[in-house]
Amino acid sequence: MTNSILSQPLKLPCGINLRNRISRSAMTEALADRRDVPTEAHQTLYKRWSEGGLAVQLTGNVMVDRRYLERPGNVVVEDEQDLDALQQWAAAAKSGGSQIWMQISHPGRQCPIVVNTRPLSPSSEKLRILGLFGKPKEMTVGDIDDAIRRYARTAEIAQKAGFDGVQIHSAHGYLISQFLSPITNHRSDEWGGSLENRARFLRRVFAEVRGAVGSSFPIAVKLNSADFQKGGFTLEECAQVAKWLEADGIDLIELSGGTYEQMSFVNGTQEERRESTQKREAYFLEYAREVRKAVKIPIMVTGGFRSRSAMERALTEDGIDMIGLARPTCVQPDAATLLIDGAVDQVGIEEDGLVIGRGRFGMNAQNWLINLVNTVSRVEYYAWQMNRMSRGQLPQTKARNNAIGYFIWYLNRTTMLGLRRKITRR
Repeated sequence: MTNSILSQPLKLPCGINLRNRISRSAMTEALADRRDVPTEAHQTLYKRWSEGGLAVQLTGNVMVDRRYLERPGNVVVEDEQDLDALQQWAAAAKSGGSQIWMQISHPGRQCPIVVNTRPLSPSSEKLRILGLFGKPKEMTVGDIDDAIRRYARTAEIAQKAGFDGVQIHSAHGYLISQFLSPITNHRSDEWGGSLENRARFLRRVFAEVRGAVGSSFPIAVKLNSADFQKGGFTLEECAQVAKWLEADGIDLIELSGGTYEQMSFVNGTQEERRESTQKREAYFLEYAREVRKAVKIPIMVTGGFRSRSAMERALTEDGIDMIGLARPTCVQPDAATLLIDGAVDQVGIEEDGLVIGRGRFGMNAQNWLINLVNTVSRVEYYAWQMNRMSRGQLPQTKARNNAIGYFIWYLNRTTMLGLRRKITRR
């Protein structure tokens, strides 16, 4: 099916061409060694994905500051001491023909206590999830300037290591998202208050990164379409920020949504989870249509896509330029080729087996603890498949009914990796 719109190339504003319209969206791998360095496991995993027909692979969170991680096992890039390992990772990820873009990120308050008990955030608003996160320190102006420089330095090193682009992670409640949201940004200085002030940090980060890598190097931004929390970052604000980014010279915006407290990027929005719309795909497509009205730059949507027909419809009817696939590539690493060639009509697996049970114990659970276990289970099932592929094994393609087991695996793995890292850093 080579005449499918999925197979058509896309030219970015910076002049770079992407070979088709399917990207592998970022998922945290947690495969770094105890010194936060990429390993042979990264090479094996990303080489396998590169052979699967993707236009672009986006790495999982690469941290710009070793003191603050999204989780233990993150790769950290602060300087060039591990340039050789980064070059090997980039080369493996490109060996099958795809581009590799590094997602550069800072967790802000979403840094687990096993890494740091006093993370940084625009304000001191604490994340309250099972006591897993400490009360953040409000960033000083010096902290803000330091963080901005770190994003630019990490991007510069990524370019030197052979990565083809970078994505600035500004979604899912991480640091830049925290600046954008009134829920987590209570500042009264030039970094808070009005949307223009709340967006200043993102725009400064982009400007510094662009200055570091030049005009022909792709820079994308992952942006929340909304926080889906009362008083949070809204769709209207997202559209305005997208306008500013377009004027600043961004190459692509990937739309997502939610935070750790409202995990729409995993579960979809409340509307999508209602029984009447269970079969709908692309969690954020309706929001992307509104953002498209505001900008002309390429837009990518990730979350919920499973069928080729829905992907093609989004590209032809909804003004979307790129399809982002994440979870399906963890069980079908060649999903892009299969879709483009017309070998399959749908990718991914049924996830009913990744929750505790049915009804009030299932996908639409209202109890916060049940919902948390179900959400973490769904994320960690795919983390386990990435772990298998990083060892050269085939992924599992049938979900086992073991939600509590996957939740415990996450807690144990995060704790053990965190303790291993602390011992190494002493």
